[in-house]
Amino acid sequence: MKKILVFGVFDGLHSGHIYFLKQARKLGDKLIVAIAPDKIVKKLKHKIPHTNQKERLELVQSLKIVNQAMIGDRRISSYEVVKRLNPDIICLGYDQQALAQDIKKHLPNMKVMIARAYKSRRMHTSKLIRQ
Repeated sequence: MKKILVFGVFDGLHSGHIYFLKQARKLGDKLIVAIAPDKIVKKLKHKIPHTNQKERLELVQSLKIVNQAMIGDRRISSYEVVKRLNPDIICLGYDQQALAQDIKKHLPNMKVMIARAYKSRRMHTSKLIRQ
C-alpha cells in the first residue's frame, strides 16, 4: 500500500484544496493529511487561522478522499509525523516551495512532489478569506 502524506493549514477549505488533495490521492493508495497546529500557523504566517485546528481537522477528516487526518508536528522542521508514518511520497501544494526545500534538507531520501496550482490567482486562501 502506497502512502501519500500532505501538509497544510486548510483554513477556509475550498475547491483549490480539494483539487490539491485529489492530485495527491492519485499518487497512492492511502492519503494522510497533517493539519498545521494553530501555534505553527501563527509562527509561520504571523496570524492565527480563522478556524481552529480542531475544526479544520474535523472538516478534512469528513472528506471521503482522505483516509486519515491528524494534527501535525508542534515544532517546525521536526518531521515527527513523517518519521512515524514513513510515507512513500510527500505531496506539497504549489505554494509550499520553502517546505519542499526544508524537507529535502532534513530528509534527503524522502520523495517529494509538488502539485499543480488550481486557479491560483483566485483560489489561494489568502485571497478568499478577508485578513
